Amino acid sequence: MNKIVLHACCAVCAAYSIKKLRDDNFEPIVYFYNPNIYPQEEYHRRLNELINYSKKENFELIYEKYCPEDFKTIASGYENEPEKGKRCEKCFLLRLNKTASKAKELGITKYTTTLTISPHKVSSQIFKAGEISSKNFGLEFIPYNFKKQNGFKITQQIARENNMYKQTYCGCMYSIKKEN
Repeated sequence: MNKIVLHACCAVCAAYSIKKLRDDNFEPIVYFYNPNIYPQEEYHRRLNELINYSKKENFELIYEKYCPEDFKTIASGYENEPEKGKRCEKCFLLRLNKTASKAKELGITKYTTTLTISPHKVSSQIFKAGEISSKNFGLEFIPYNFKKQNGFKITQQIARENNMYKQTYCGCMYSIKKEN
């Protein structure tokens, strides 16, 4: 199997993505870097769910410490942007640059992200960020659109079967404000 680094935002989104990658003959190394998640308790709740799932499904998981300053820096000036706007584009690029950097550090030439599984995200924005990060690091971003072929429906079913915590917002402090 070919190794690939899979950026994951949570266990729910990772569930089908891991299955699909394995079906496509990839061995995913799951990478959790999400400084956008707010508050810190939410970050740890999502990380702990992913740790538990990694033990159950036997995949390697690498995660970073909580560092919201990374997100605040790139979001500065974009606080009032609507969801799916420039702030999201900057956030995607931040996380995919970090994922590409981790892949390079590990000697893995391919990477992708679970972010495309969400019907609330614009896959073309994510693919654009992936294209930019791949040029920045000289690696190959694989543009999986995990929501295709019922991916979102399947991942929701896997989450129910595994009694996973399912969050109600993307994660950032600006998206949670929009929900309330």
